[in-house]
Amino acid sequence: MKTLEQFGELVPTNGYRWWYLDALSDDHRHGLAIIGFVGSVFSPYYFSARKRVPADPENFCSINIGLYGDLGHRWCMTERSKRHMTRSAAQFQIGPSSMTWEEDTLVIRIDEITVPFPSRVRGIVRLKPRLTSMAELALDPGMRHRWRPVAPVADVKADFEKPGLSWRGTGYHDMNWGTRPLEEDFSSWVWSRAALKDSAHIVYDRVLKDGSRSGFALRIKEDGVPQEIAIPKPVELGRAFWRMGRPAHADHPLDDVKTLEDSPFYTRSLFHTRIDEETVPVFHESLSLDRFTNPLVQRMLPFKMPRRA
Repeated sequence: MKTLEQFGELVPTNGYRWWYLDALSDDHRHGLAIIGFVGSVFSPYYFSARKRVPADPENFCSINIGLYGDLGHRWCMTERSKRHMTRSAAQFQIGPSSMTWEEDTLVIRIDEITVPFPSRVRGIVRLKPRLTSMAELALDPGMRHRWRPVAPVADVKADFEKPGLSWRGTGYHDMNWGTRPLEEDFSSWVWSRAALKDSAHIVYDRVLKDGSRSGFALRIKEDGVPQEIAIPKPVELGRAFWRMGRPAHADHPLDDVKTLEDSPFYTRSLFHTRIDEETVPVFHESLSLDRFTNPLVQRMLPFKMPRRA
């Protein structure tokens, strides 16, 4: 399976590569998001290192886990240096956690500690694609930042020993990579995805550093080829505690809006809306790179992202 050939790719100095997945249980009671980073784009340590000298992204690696639902909200993101990391075509291992392609299934083994209140998160998540895509899209005019929707729709099985939790659901997996920091080319972006019966619906909307806007909406079906569609109408999810703007796109009213993550520069949300006569859950992210670079935000981030050198 060609998707195996992703974890060992070279990441250039000051660059990054990340592997993202999210999922929602069939009963909509539980959700998760997991991101594996080489050159963590949200790391205050990597940000600081790049200000001094060209920085090796392999010295700033982590697996970020967010669990949501009936058992509460859990967050883990411990950064580690390259001596705690190994990579091959099929596997990314960082500390006690890993992401591995085993035949046609992405297997994530997790053994991490939550912050700011320590507790253990230990379990296995298996993601088996229903749809796959080899498409690679540039996210900026200079083509320095790229995105691939590896598995736009997938079946997910989550089994956690801590907390005691097991469920099945529908998920999504993609990867992003770039040759320089996000904040050099973007001011902000929003992204969302939804799984329909026979396709995926994805929206990207970016504000570039020069103030210009560039957005698109895609439908990806069984052949894996993204088809550009009309971008839905702009809507606003409303501001949460940190007053981050949460612009979104939908042609029909939103229902049951939940804030999954709320930080000074980033939010993750979940809502329901109608797309092509289906009422579906939508994962949504809003990111402000202008806020991320604020010195006060940089001083706050180590409390959410401890580092083990």
